Amino acid sequence: MPPHCIEDHLATLYQTESRRVLATLIRLLNGNFELAEDALQDAFTAAFSQWQHDGIPENPRAWLVSTGRFKAIDSLRKNSRLDATQAAFARLLENDPQSTPFEEEEPIEDDRLRLIFTCCHPSLSGEARIALTLREVCGLTTEAIAAAFLVPVATLAQRIVRAKNKIRDAGIPYQIPEPSALSERLDAVLSVVYLVFNEAYSASSGAELTQQALSVEAIRLGRLLQTLLPETEVMGLLALMLLHDARRAARTTAAGDLIPLEEQDRVLWNREQIREGSELVVKALQSGPPGAYTLQAAIAAVHAEAPSAEATDWAEITGLYDLLLRFNPSPVVELNRAVALAMRDGPETGLQAIDRLMERNDLQRYHLLHAARADLYRRLDEPQQAILCYQQALELVLQEPERRFLQRRLASLQK
Repeated sequence: MPPHCIEDHLATLYQTESRRVLATLIRLLNGNFELAEDALQDAFTAAFSQWQHDGIPENPRAWLVSTGRFKAIDSLRKNSRLDATQAAFARLLENDPQSTPFEEEEPIEDDRLRLIFTCCHPSLSGEARIALTLREVCGLTTEAIAAAFLVPVATLAQRIVRAKNKIRDAGIPYQIPEPSALSERLDAVLSVVYLVFNEAYSASSGAELTQQALSVEAIRLGRLLQTLLPETEVMGLLALMLLHDARRAARTTAAGDLIPLEEQDRVLWNREQIREGSELVVKALQSGPPGAYTLQAAIAAVHAEAPSAEATDWAEITGLYDLLLRFNPSPVVELNRAVALAMRDGPETGLQAIDRLMERNDLQRYHLLHAARADLYRRLDEPQQAILCYQQALELVLQEPERRFLQRRLASLQK
């Protein structure tokens, strides 16, 4: 086969299978991330050379796993003269019956779950979990992750190195949690996926409102979890991401300016994603008691299925927020409920609810609290109060599209 054909085939294979191969290699190499990553690259390099002469094997993934394992052992042998520990490790890998590659589908899928749960281990910091998951599970480059979260590449690289060192030094096992611990550990995994999606859906700072590539990765992680572990809240989180992401094309103008929900062109919403997300919501609600992700997805489904902003069922949304507050009694959820109350019962009612939040001082530094108050005062035709609130929001906002939106609203009141 011509070299360029092999190169194209390997490029596709790397994109679709490299994370699965890596997950299995980490298991076969006793949880050694660095050794597994080197072995993965060595296996693909060997494939480019060998497959030109021998042809593509019947099971390329199994070939890559097996080759990567042997390459890692060879590497350890070569270094054994300098380090007796590596010699002992090489002998262990050669003789360990648990280190025999599996070719069946189920163990490989288990390896992918092992990788996700290890990268999202509760003993790692939240920032480390996100960085390690995007790097090892999704295969994003260090540069891409650093750009997404607006941190220097060197800082992000050190974050990943420290996370790997902690996994090694603390002896964090490369395994799926026992059933008794699964729920707690799954919460940590879902939290990482949700944080990645939130940053993609509405960046915490910077020039862009959304980051499509990061949204794709978060949804891909959600789909993987749904396939491997179809629990109620996994379905709920995937539904939530699909329903929010379905509105992406309508959320900004061609110039990147923010368009609020009530002004969006619903023709641009992705109806296939809305259908899939809504079906997942129903399935999640039927599979067991709903959790926070499922209830948020149900709220998103009510918005997505409404033919217009005016036709939105705000009574149902308010009721869902009441339920959500039982599972997730956070000030942000209370703020969202207050906005829903304003839509259901009028701006005065919503403003009273927000003012009660203001008294507790939980969200004084949260720009959306002041933006919501400004909007309600605007609707009540109290421009001076609205102006003050918009000015407070502008002092706190970090994202440029939101800043421009608030400035436009403020300018419209100052004419």
